[in-house]
Amino acid sequence: MDDAPLLTNGQLARIFHEIGDMLEVKGELVFKTVAYHRAADAIAHSPVEVAEAYRSGNPPRIPGVGAAISDKLAELASTGRLAFYERLKGEVPPTLVEMLQIPGLGPRTVKLIYETLGVDSLEDLRLAAEAGSLREVKGLSAKTEESILQGIATLETRPQRLLLSQAQAIVDQLIADLAGTPGLRRLEPAGSLRRRRETIGDLDLLAETDDATALVERFVELASVDRVINRGGHKAAIKLLRGPQVDLMIMPPGEAGTYLIHFTGSKGHNVRLRGRARDRSWSLSEKGFLRLGDDGEPLSGLNAELRTFPTETEAYGFLDLPFIEPELREDRGEIEAAIVGTLPALITLPDLRGDCHTHSDWTDGVHTVEQMAEAGRRRGYAYQVLTDHSQSLAIARGLTPDAVETERKLVAELNERFAREEDAGEAPAETPPEGFRLLFGCELEIRADGRLDFPDELLARFDVVVASLHVSRKQPRAELTRRVLNALRNPNVDIIAHPAGRMIQSRDDLDLDWDTVFAEAERTGTFLEMNGSPHRLDLSDQRARRALAAGCRLTIDSDAHRIEELDDVQWGVSQARRAWVGAEVVANTWSRAQLLDWVGRKAERLG
Repeated sequence: MDDAPLLTNGQLARIFHEIGDMLEVKGELVFKTVAYHRAADAIAHSPVEVAEAYRSGNPPRIPGVGAAISDKLAELASTGRLAFYERLKGEVPPTLVEMLQIPGLGPRTVKLIYETLGVDSLEDLRLAAEAGSLREVKGLSAKTEESILQGIATLETRPQRLLLSQAQAIVDQLIADLAGTPGLRRLEPAGSLRRRRETIGDLDLLAETDDATALVERFVELASVDRVINRGGHKAAIKLLRGPQVDLMIMPPGEAGTYLIHFTGSKGHNVRLRGRARDRSWSLSEKGFLRLGDDGEPLSGLNAELRTFPTETEAYGFLDLPFIEPELREDRGEIEAAIVGTLPALITLPDLRGDCHTHSDWTDGVHTVEQMAEAGRRRGYAYQVLTDHSQSLAIARGLTPDAVETERKLVAELNERFAREEDAGEAPAETPPEGFRLLFGCELEIRADGRLDFPDELLARFDVVVASLHVSRKQPRAELTRRVLNALRNPNVDIIAHPAGRMIQSRDDLDLDWDTVFAEAERTGTFLEMNGSPHRLDLSDQRARRALAAGCRLTIDSDAHRIEELDDVQWGVSQARRAWVGAEVVANTWSRAQLLDWVGRKAERLG
């Protein structure tokens, strides 16, 4: 064993990721493949060298690694080899994994194509489809070949970008991995992640440190690094295992202001700032403000003058501008607003007093009604709306009217218990002074013919009704718009959920007449949702800004189907901030009484 190769954490992680991929191709249960990928991630970010620990007789405890995987890790770490891995490589070429990226092509089909035709890569698959060879595989047809070719074309043209939540999770882990590096004072994201764009390409990290060399060396030697792209005295770039490129830039201590501005703002925002600086006879770069001479060139020698600032507020102030929030730095009017003093006071996460769109295991959720309610209660909410699906959405196990009545009784019993606990002083410490109540609602399906899924007499008995359009999405614009307008004009519909029906990078927006939708939402006082699910972020920031201009009111909701997803309101808040949204137009910043009063008077507004 002493002669066995000593694998690094990065090498161990790479092998466990490959095992997860190969098991997926073999068609193993999802939880097994996910377990190997989670183990790989945990190993990559372990603070100790796992193989060394095993060799020294002190095997570390790896979070989330169960007994079966732990035994394999012990074998691999101790001997440098894993019989299970070698056997899998003989059964499943690793190149098959890339074929799973094609939409609609599952592991069983990939395996069948490989076993029948020997196709083991995307390029071979394309050639087989173009030649009509896939029809030789049992169950596949010309239509399948056409679908596969379209899927390959989509893969080649689709930008490979991270969702905002994925990018944040990677950065959070990197910051944790680099914590404790000697001399490190500050480490934070910049670029499009700091501006909270809904998708992110490469990641940028800015570091303030007294020892740039130590930080750069620690950064490039992380176990999660796939390869080092470049390294220097004050910057480095890496490619992460199964992840994006990450660029690290070093800021001199006490000079972060212009670095943060330069590496956060969009190109357009920064061009505007540099122009404003030049108008004042200064040249602006990440390093600070350089005084310009009469010839428009930076002064040099004894006449050189460089101004730096420790904070962005001071750096903006040098240009006679107030601090501009990172989410606004897109050159969409924020400079003009800053000059005249009309920048909005943006909504923040603590402004939310409730969540108007959540689910339970009565339909397609994971946790029980009580578990979801208790989680909302412990968040300090005054209310949370339970919005399980209505009957016609069969894929989500939508509720029949009879099931609705049974669930209604459960909600009432929970609220009675919450009230008793509050009266007795036994409520969680986070409970607000007005107490917590679970409001009874539904996510009401707008059917393909435009009708609503429940009759008005049933809808009138809900506290809050959230309507959404899931089916027949390819109808003409006029028909889709008519369906949404039907919901907006119903006296019992209070919120239109995820109005564009989009899934970021995978499903296009509904083709609606948005100006008409916004005008009717404003007229009827129906809220439009900013859905916080990181796969949706719907409304988009620019569309939400148009809705604001039309006078619409909004909600920011999690659309949570499990307790952990209640946190997704943070992404909705980020999206709202990018749309210049203030707390005053967001209904779930209101008290419970204000919200219920507003929705209760919709019939009056309709006249």
